[in-house]
Amino acid sequence: MNFSRLRCAVLIAPLSLAFLCGTALAQNYPSKPIRMILPFPPGAPSDMVGRVVAQKLGEQLGENVIPDNRPGAGGNVAMTQLAKAPADGYTLTVTSPVLALSPSLYKSLQYDPLKDFAPVARLASIENVMLVHPSVPTKTLKDFVALARAKPGKLNFGSGGAGTTNHLANELLKYLEKIDITHVPYKGATVATVALIGGEIDEVIVSVASVLPLINAGKVRPLAVLSENRVATLPNVPTSKEAGFPKFQMSIWYGMFAPVGTPREIIMKLNREVIKSMEGREAREKMAAAGIDPWPGSPEQLGALLKSEMARYATIVEAAKLPKE
Repeated sequence: MNFSRLRCAVLIAPLSLAFLCGTALAQNYPSKPIRMILPFPPGAPSDMVGRVVAQKLGEQLGENVIPDNRPGAGGNVAMTQLAKAPADGYTLTVTSPVLALSPSLYKSLQYDPLKDFAPVARLASIENVMLVHPSVPTKTLKDFVALARAKPGKLNFGSGGAGTTNHLANELLKYLEKIDITHVPYKGATVATVALIGGEIDEVIVSVASVLPLINAGKVRPLAVLSENRVATLPNVPTSKEAGFPKFQMSIWYGMFAPVGTPREIIMKLNREVIKSMEGREAREKMAAAGIDPWPGSPEQLGALLKSEMARYATIVEAAKLPKE
């Protein structure tokens, strides 16, 4: 063997060994139960998504995936635990846009969303719809913006509290269209919706699934869904883009993350199995019943989504002048 071939062999050998070790690692994984940390209490949408994924993932991997609810501090208790967990694939989480929101809402976090977590898979989304009380003299989103511009400070909107996505969705509209509408926070989006029905407030943005019966009964008027495409259950309601406001979109997404440093081979194995589970009939039916749309995607797609959402929420929070806790 000449010197060039010898040098080439010396360089290739460690790479080949690493590849074989990584393949073996993925083949042997998992060899014990996996802990799935869930940042919110049982019954929350992220909890529901997490439990559906945990069940199907466990069946496919041949090991139990155990849901572990760790609510508190807007999801930060769970995410801090994940950041401190071993990067071996045996601790995962399913979380929502709160991961992208937290850096803008809290002064000191014990984790960095971009540095401490490895994206595994994009999972699902919930679409929001903008509603007004029937007494509000607007039938389209364009009409609503025009009315708000003509009467600054006179219209108001409800939310589930400062910093929630249904609050920030309206702050996004205010920022984009330079309008003045007054925020009325409630203890939960459901309470805000009840206030809308009662005529206490003019407008609210909430998930489609939570208000579909109210829309069908004519108790509230939908102006637009804040998504890229129309929602199947509201085929006659235009998207915000169709209404002329392409940047006014606000979906609630869910993704799976692992501690940073988790071997790539394990990440990719999990991603394949998660996508397989999300494409299955059982998971789709369970999520559809809760108004959740499967939206499976790669680690790279989830990572790009997190990064773009962090930047977008930072802009909205700054424009809304929300104080950090």
